[in-house]
Order: sequence, then structure tokens, then C-alpha cells
Amino acid sequence: MKLSTTRNPWTWIPTLYFAEGIPYVMVMTISVMMYKRLGLSNTDVALYTSWLYLPWVIKPFWSPIVDLFRTKRWWIWMMQFFAGAGLAGVAFTIQAPHAVQWTLAFFWLVAFSSATHDIAADGFYMIALDSYKQSLFVGIRSTFYRIATIVGQGLTLMLAGALETYYRETTKAWTVTMGLVAIIFLCFAIYHFFILPAPIQDHSTVQQGNHDFLRDFIDTFKSFFQKPGVWLAIAFMLLYRLPEALLSKICQPFLIDPIDKGGLGLSLSQVGFAQGTVGIIGLTIGGIIGGIITTRGGLKKWLWPMVWAITIPDLIYVFLSITQTSNFLVICTCIFIEQFGYGFGFTAYMLYMLYFSQGKSETAHYAICTAFMALSMMLPGMVAGWLEDTVGYINFFIIVMICCLFTVAVARLVKIDPSFGIKKQDSISKNE
Repeated sequence: MKLSTTRNPWTWIPTLYFAEGIPYVMVMTISVMMYKRLGLSNTDVALYTSWLYLPWVIKPFWSPIVDLFRTKRWWIWMMQFFAGAGLAGVAFTIQAPHAVQWTLAFFWLVAFSSATHDIAADGFYMIALDSYKQSLFVGIRSTFYRIATIVGQGLTLMLAGALETYYRETTKAWTVTMGLVAIIFLCFAIYHFFILPAPIQDHSTVQQGNHDFLRDFIDTFKSFFQKPGVWLAIAFMLLYRLPEALLSKICQPFLIDPIDKGGLGLSLSQVGFAQGTVGIIGLTIGGIIGGIITTRGGLKKWLWPMVWAITIPDLIYVFLSITQTSNFLVICTCIFIEQFGYGFGFTAYMLYMLYFSQGKSETAHYAICTAFMALSMMLPGMVAGWLEDTVGYINFFIIVMICCLFTVAVARLVKIDPSFGIKKQDSISKNE
């Protein structure tokens, strides 16, 4: 089959980045709710699902393989096929003996496929489009990734909740839900097999005859750990989001647990709307505003407002756990505020990784930073469930607030060039 070297970007960019977002949401968010509904404790849910971060943690170690073997186009549709197959495997094994072990194995396949797909899709985007179209469609790709998050985290939970009501059987409802998502995702794989262009530049390193791959790979890692202030930077990447890393594994079980167990007793559909829709909208708006205002004064100027934005709103979970309000509007408002603050404050984290990655091997160094980013969520998440089961929701959320001191401490110690992130004309005028 002869493939076109170029295609209208509108035919593949929206679907490519929608497909990039869905597996991540299924692994990181939907798995938490599924296991909670299947009766696992918070300790087990947080521990098991936190291990699913591992493919993103070790991604820099195998990301060069995507360049070394086959084309990025091949990796994209193949990983989409594996992700769809993994979701189908989850659907088929939910009601089987040893369901937890089998579904976790298939979720790990989805996670590995998703992490590899991220590498290939971002590389494909750069070689399939010229610089003008890359700039033109950068907002489109982000928008459809966010839409995938809303669909995956919001509509999927609403569907599962409706099916639980219809079937009156949790396992059957989740079997149908995961099966439908798997079918949709496999359709994406088939679509992209035919519709993705085949750029001339899309070839493997082996085809180019590059035999210095291993040496370059090792040099890249050595140069990262030889950067000035690297250990402080690693501390920042590991601790800046510590409160959120703990919170992210427990907030959904808290929303769905009954009142007598310290939760809010929401239905799956309510959680899907409150966190998967209202919360994601707040997260997106906060991130957009954060990105815009940092061009007015730079990262250093806005670091502390972002620190307070990512920490103080965590108080809403202390409030919700104490009051256990049943007012759904109040709950949605609180979740919006917390997610808006996180989106705004997370901007500083992303910009700092870009800042620290500057220089030689910038792309590879940024990939290493994202590994520490994933590790920062994985390690605290593994103990979050045990901690909550030990001290209860109220005390857990108070501990989360105490952990905000780590965010403040690393923000206080980190060094940032005042000119980083400022528009060029603003930087020039300040120096005049």
C-alpha cells in the first residue's frame, strides 16, 4: 500500500492527540475508580495503581529505541493497537478469577504502550509539519488532549455509573465500559494506519547508519547529571508536587466513600461530572492563565504566586472532610478552585523543567526531567492509601497541608534566571 507523504493536518492531529490522552487517563484515573468500586482498600488501590507510573519514569531509557528501530509512524499505530488490546484485556478479565492481577497486567501493557506512544507522536509531529504548521497546530493538539481527558475522566465514569445502575452489578458494568473504550481505541489504531502521512524524514537511525547511538545515549545522561545545581533541581522536581501526589490517589476514593467511612458518598456519575468535567475545566483554565502571565515578568517573578496557588487550595479537602457536605454545587466549586490552583501552580513546574533543560541535548534532558516528574507522583502515591487507611480522611488531608512546606522549601532554594520566560521585547526594555 502506497502511503501519502503529506496530508491535511486536520485529518490526523486532532485524533492523534485525542488518542494520546485516553490511555493515560484510563491508567492513571479510571483504574483508581474501577478498583475502588471492585472493593479494594485505599491502601491497595494507591499502591497498585502507583506502580503504573513506572513506564513514564523509565521512558528516557527506551525512548531512543523509537528512533533506532522502525519509523515513528509505525510506533504510533502499533502502540495504539497494543493499548486497545490492553484495554480489551482489562474488560475480559474483570470477572475472571484473580481479576486484580490480570487487570493490573493489562493496565501495565496500556501504560507501556501509552508512554511509548507519547515519544513517537511528539517526534512525528515535529517531522511531519514544518515550523509554521507546528506553531499553528500546537494549540489544537493541546485542546484535543484536554478533550480526551474530559471524555476519559468524565464521560467514562458517568457511563460506568449509569451501567452500574442499569445492570445492578459492578463487574459487569465495568466490563462493558472498558470493552467499549477498547473498541473505540482500536478504531483509532485502524484509522491512523491508513490516514497518517509517511514523511520522507521518518526513518530509523539504523537506516541512517548511525553506529554511535550507545555512546551518545550514555553521554546524554552524563551531561544531565553534570549540570550545575542538578541535585537541587532534582529535589525541586521530586518535592514541588508532593502534596498533589498524595492527594491525587485519595481524592477520588474520598468523594465516593460513604458518609459513615468519612467520604462524601457521591455516585460515579457525580464524580465523573465534578472531577472529570468541572475539575478538568478548572485545571485547563488555570494552566492557560499561568502560561500567559509568565510571559509578563518571567518565571522568577511568578514563582511564589504559583507556589501559593498549588498549595493553599488543598485546604478545600480539609474543609470537605470535616463538613462532609452533601451540597453538590459546593463540592463542584471546591474541586474547581483546587484544580484551578493546581493548573496555575503546575505552570511553574513545567517551565522550570524547560529552564533546567536548556543547552546541549535539550530534548533528551527534558525527557529525563519528565521521568523525575513521573517519579514524583509514583513514590508518594504508593504510600498514600496506607497513610489514609491508618489516620483517616481528615488527618490525611491535614498531613497533605503539612507537606506543602516541602513545596515552599524547594521553591525557596531553587535558582532561576530572572529573564527566563519573559517576552524578548520586555526583557530588552528592562535592560535599557
